[in-house]
Amino acid sequence: MKAKSFDKKFDENKSDIIDELDLSKAKRPNQAQKRVNVDFPVWMIDLLDKEAGRLGVTRQSIIKVWLAERLEHTTYNKQRQSGA
Repeated sequence: MKAKSFDKKFDENKSDIIDELDLSKAKRPNQAQKRVNVDFPVWMIDLLDKEAGRLGVTRQSIIKVWLAERLEHTTYNKQRQSGA
């Protein structure tokens, strides 16, 4: 199917476009994983576990989300300062 036909189907909402996709080849950019080890003080682990439990997520998930938020915030501020 050509992109124009695909776009038309999507825009007109005539059918489920998922059937037109080969999801076995789908990739999410910048999502490759690399394992790292980080040592945290016990008090920090305790607080992370408590907050993760409150939110109903794993310790690893909360660490990833908080780091991503901080990195996005830092990148955004650097771009604003440089005028980008």
